Amino acid sequence: MFWELIAVFVAGFAGAGIMLVMVKGSRGRLPRWLVPVAAGAAMLAASIANEYGWYGRTETNLPEGFDVVASHESRALWRPWTYAFPMIDRFIAVDLANPVENTQTEGLFMVRAAFYGRWRPTSEAQMLVDCAQGRTAIPSGDAGTPMWRSDPQDPVLQAVCAQQSTS
Repeated sequence: MFWELIAVFVAGFAGAGIMLVMVKGSRGRLPRWLVPVAAGAAMLAASIANEYGWYGRTETNLPEGFDVVASHESRALWRPWTYAFPMIDRFIAVDLANPVENTQTEGLFMVRAAFYGRWRPTSEAQMLVDCAQGRTAIPSGDAGTPMWRSDPQDPVLQAVCAQQSTS
């Protein structure tokens, strides 16, 4: 976040500098008020580029074996351009390369899932995926019975079961 703030300020100085050179070079034909306007526009452009680039940078740096299984597109009133071009502000990645199969129950796997969000800390959880019964659960920390959730549209369930059916 700190480096993104520095990048926005550098973009503002660069935009102002370029416009200042253009104003001076025009010998008074361009108004001086374009200098702060150019600085603000450059800062806004840098900020938007950082927001839209976050998903690609984060996805590229995922740990080995992790694949994105779900993403969330964001639209916001204070960012009107997101209605035309939605930005991804959070996603779920699952370690599909290293599922641990339960030796006693066929079709039951434990996988690592990571939850990424823009401006949020990344969280990771072990998830149980029961392909035979079409359900998922996050095991309770007290070794009790997990709370199963049946949702055939669950992207983690779909990804893990599709991966295992092709193996």
